[in-house]
Amino acid sequence: MLLGNKRLFSISEVRDDFPILSKTIRNGKRLIYLDNAATTQKPQCVIDSQRHFYESENANIHRGVHALSEIATEKYERSRELVRSFINARSRREVIFTRGATEGINLVAATFGRANVQENDEIVISHLEHHSNIVPWQLLCQEKSAKLRIIPMNENGELLLDEFTKMLTKRTKLVAVTYASNALGTVTPVKEIVQIAHAHGVPVLVDAAQAMLHFRVDVQALDIDFLVFSAHKMCGPTGVGVLYGRESILNTMPPYQSGGDMIRSVTFEKTLFNELPYKFEAGTPNIAGVIGLGVAIEYLTQFDWSTIAMYEKELLTYATEQVKAINGVRIIGTAAEKVGVLSFLIENIHPHDVGTILDEEGIAVRAGHHCAQPVMEHFGIPATTRASFAFYTTKEEIDYLVRGIHKVKEVFHV
Repeated sequence: MLLGNKRLFSISEVRDDFPILSKTIRNGKRLIYLDNAATTQKPQCVIDSQRHFYESENANIHRGVHALSEIATEKYERSRELVRSFINARSRREVIFTRGATEGINLVAATFGRANVQENDEIVISHLEHHSNIVPWQLLCQEKSAKLRIIPMNENGELLLDEFTKMLTKRTKLVAVTYASNALGTVTPVKEIVQIAHAHGVPVLVDAAQAMLHFRVDVQALDIDFLVFSAHKMCGPTGVGVLYGRESILNTMPPYQSGGDMIRSVTFEKTLFNELPYKFEAGTPNIAGVIGLGVAIEYLTQFDWSTIAMYEKELLTYATEQVKAINGVRIIGTAAEKVGVLSFLIENIHPHDVGTILDEEGIAVRAGHHCAQPVMEHFGIPATTRASFAFYTTKEEIDYLVRGIHKVKEVFHV
């Protein structure tokens, strides 16, 4: 149903768009999918787009003059425009397709980082980061004899901006920070971080992998220099992502990989590189995946995001209250601003055991350090059980989770 030019949000109708949500899983149990921070499920339209491309339109892009190549190229570049509009980039030249957020970060580290970071320079990241936004900077700092500095957080899992401000010096070459923590759900104050960094002349990279499903990210309004995200965490295919870069900066960066579409001409004496964004898109890309990302964006933008945000906030509040009320359960990460992530511990039970028993009840959660070991170290724990929600999650599924936690406690007699 449409309301104005937007589709009216109905949880039952939305769930019908996702075929896997009606699946039964172990022991004939109904699937309760609460692992959306790891990857989201895909609506039928995205699934259909992949099959249709390979059945009816499969061809390589940009280099062909035949009909199939022209169709594939048009759809691939249409997805670039959909991404540009979705994040409000100034130009399609600022939208680079990658294999995911991780490759986007590595691209910036290997190009901008190597060109600009020298001995005794500093890169600032936060204590909330996923390993993908730690390790590339560690490696760069080791290579360049530079220093990695960490924005601390409090016991709620919130970054300390006052401490961040004190860190910035003339030696700071980049700030790289998550928009939303995959381990805790904390939403970071990106706008303030960018303003503080820019006041010191420091560019900012934002890892928005966990944010893109939950709220609109406007790169111009936030004045971001680099943004990375992955399709599979916003209802799109795996193996596809986006690096947004400010055009003036991208133009100064050397290529990341060489060959294929990133060249304009080659002789044995000299190679001329292609213009943006193709300078950073070497080789044949995941064409079907990029097209699927465009379809996912079209799917998501048919809804009024304020309505979805309100629903997700109610869902997280409900889940937090229900789980917190269970005796012996401790919630890890209690920031005032969060996306739909609920990490918790059950006293005297290892998170892996919790995840295994919940799985027997058909409940899919994540157990472990969530590729965020420094976060676990901060709280003095090895791991958590993480339930993570999307706009297609229901309160009934939260109730299943609560009953599952009680089942875990019964099994372990705690």
